[in-house]
Amino acid sequence: MKDKTAETNARRDTDSDWPGPLTPDLKYEAFQPPSASTSVEFAARTHRGTRPVNEDHYLILRLGRHQETIATSLPEGDVAARFEEYGYGMLVADGMGTDGAGETASRLAISTLAHLALHFGKWNLRINPRTAQEVMERAERFYRRIDERVTEVGLENPALSGMGATLTAAFSAGDALFVAHVGHSRAYLLRGGILAQLTRDQTFGQHVLDTGRPAPIELAAHDLRHILTDAIGGRAGRTNIQIGEFRLQHDDCVLLCTKGLTDVVDDESSGAILRQSRRLDERCQALVDLAVARGAIDDVTVVLAEYSIAP
Repeated sequence: MKDKTAETNARRDTDSDWPGPLTPDLKYEAFQPPSASTSVEFAARTHRGTRPVNEDHYLILRLGRHQETIATSLPEGDVAARFEEYGYGMLVADGMGTDGAGETASRLAISTLAHLALHFGKWNLRINPRTAQEVMERAERFYRRIDERVTEVGLENPALSGMGATLTAAFSAGDALFVAHVGHSRAYLLRGGILAQLTRDQTFGQHVLDTGRPAPIELAAHDLRHILTDAIGGRAGRTNIQIGEFRLQHDDCVLLCTKGLTDVVDDESSGAILRQSRRLDERCQALVDLAVARGAIDDVTVVLAEYSIAP
């Protein structure tokens, strides 16, 4: 994952979001930070593979804050009747384990992250260098706690022993996009008709490609694309968490998916579907349908977000 933090910081005010000197004619209507003027459309689908239980889970959240005038003696127009701004979170997780333990792991990973955000999130919706760093540091702390929680539950219950999950999350506020990732689920960005992968698979297959070293002899008979080097839970040791920041543009489309899609649908085919002029939910369903038509064995989960960013 390429970290865009330095590039993004260069285009932002290094001090604060302060709008400038206050004057008597300052109108709240003119104050429109990116998080108040960006709209996002979402679509999500999941399809059970050949296993008895769908071990994938997903979640889409809208995080907001608002100011509403209840009563005032000020002249009309001096203060806003209502102001609101939003950030958005998307998550996909692919569980691993026997006898349904994988479903528990992916559900626990996502629900734990949602509760951590609820209790400890600061709802950073106006991103500058300081808040960007806070978001990324908080994402790492949350991921560490999720890893601990999934591992704890697996150790407490013999039926869940060794369970783990991938976890790919995206948070956006205005034109800022943050991606946190562990495992081989993926995040993509479609821009100008080009589909680019934002995450890097944490598998032995990817490790072999990156290093040029042969796989361990004991893994020679296995599909290295499916053997994780890092996971949430699963007693895998300290997890390597990928975290990056990217800048969104108008009409960008973000795709989060599990390997049930990418095992059988190549990036070129996914990009061709996403470039179609159909509704977002129809394109989302088309990706899942193509994976099923191509014989997907694993569960297939697709989450899409399409951004409308005011100039």
